Amino acid sequence: MSQFTDLGVPARLVSTLTSQGILEPFPIQRDTLPDTLAGKDVLGRGRTGSGKTLAFALPLVARLAGRLAGGTRRASRPLALVLAPTRELATQIAAVIEPLATASGLKVTTIYGGVSQQRQEQALRAGVDIVVACPGRLEDLMRQRLVTLDAIEITVLDEADHMADLGFLPVVTRILAATPTEGQRLLFSATLDNGVDKIVSRFLHRPVTHSVDDANSHVETMSHAVLAVADAEVKKQVLQELASGSERRILFVRTKHVAKKLAQQLTASGVPAVDLQGNLSQGARDRNLAAFQDGSVRVLVATDVAARGVHVDDVALVIHADPPTEHKAYLHRSGRTARAGAAGTVVTLVMPSQEKDLKILLRKAEITAAPTPVTSRSQVVTDLVGERAEYVTPAPRVEPKRQAPSRPRGDAPRSRSAQPARGGQRGQAPAAARSGQRSGSQSSSRPARAGGAQPARTGGSQPVWSSEGAANRSRSRRASR
Repeated sequence: MSQFTDLGVPARLVSTLTSQGILEPFPIQRDTLPDTLAGKDVLGRGRTGSGKTLAFALPLVARLAGRLAGGTRRASRPLALVLAPTRELATQIAAVIEPLATASGLKVTTIYGGVSQQRQEQALRAGVDIVVACPGRLEDLMRQRLVTLDAIEITVLDEADHMADLGFLPVVTRILAATPTEGQRLLFSATLDNGVDKIVSRFLHRPVTHSVDDANSHVETMSHAVLAVADAEVKKQVLQELASGSERRILFVRTKHVAKKLAQQLTASGVPAVDLQGNLSQGARDRNLAAFQDGSVRVLVATDVAARGVHVDDVALVIHADPPTEHKAYLHRSGRTARAGAAGTVVTLVMPSQEKDLKILLRKAEITAAPTPVTSRSQVVTDLVGERAEYVTPAPRVEPKRQAPSRPRGDAPRSRSAQPARGGQRGQAPAAARSGQRSGSQSSSRPARAGGAQPARTGGSQPVWSSEGAANRSRSRRASR
């Protein structure tokens, strides 16, 4: 008999888990399932990668399909709501819930910004049971009266501390206030700081608390290394080496510009790479992440947009190309490897001017790793690379369209009539590359999409024409008249 069965999970869901190769519950699932299946409010505290998604997905589906089944599905009135801080996390949560819901005759849809809301409206009108949403777009739809939450039976807040970091808690508070007070509420978070404790005290009724791993808990299968590089050129060479292995790896950098540029450089050098950063349209982000997940490329260059909520199996190496600014970011970035019991290695590259700050950061994260001076030919670097991947000839570079110049970073946004259209189209630069970022009235779930054109087939985004180049061409045209 399955251990999930012993915990009270219905047989049809156990069969679905078995077909996916999931045979034994993780500690946070084992601890929380008896209470969540019984309808109790639960506060689950556990680090990223500890199995929280399945811990709430199972009771969510089991209870909706069982004692809470309400008969006819109603338009725009879902029965369950899962709130997530990022689009990528919302997509991955829905992917976990989907097979369980299908086995139980339930419908799931995702709601987030950065894409046209037409498909979301259509799904809501057709009737869905479970909505997985980012707070900003969901509140937009609520204001437009395209969805109402008065029938919600179960509400889940995932990565609540990250929502607090992103400034979502006021929106989350308004959303929770629109759900029935008697509904079941589950909150999962690594920490309870930045106002998460106020959400717990206001909206969870006599919650049962389960703390499996806190944010600083060490993962036994994760190892840490700090590589000291003498200067920027040595750092570039070491990064090139570390990216050349045959297994998946994620390189974290601080800025969107560096993510895009580094992905392009690696691809041009025969190491296919894609970037994941806020200047990409949602379509480009989805395509790049899908390419990394299906193995089309083995290197993902990312900003902290991928530090939480992005789960990809078998990421062997996480590289902090730029050390993060605080220890929580270090831990969440590092959590992209050594997930669900798998092994993984975390490497941080540090320049001489960064060593003092990194020492403080690692102490707060309770990580012990002394800096090792290296060059690209050091044995420790060779060992981290492991088996090398074959060289991949870069695809021919596609020149961007001349009629779509971008303005230099920092220019004031144009008038409302020049605001970018939602969602970039395949094969052309996103509208934001042509007209600059949206104004500050934009929903918090829609990151600005200024800059970067769509990625080439081999990886990083193609460059857009600069406004300086546009001015030069304009002068040339006037001179030729």
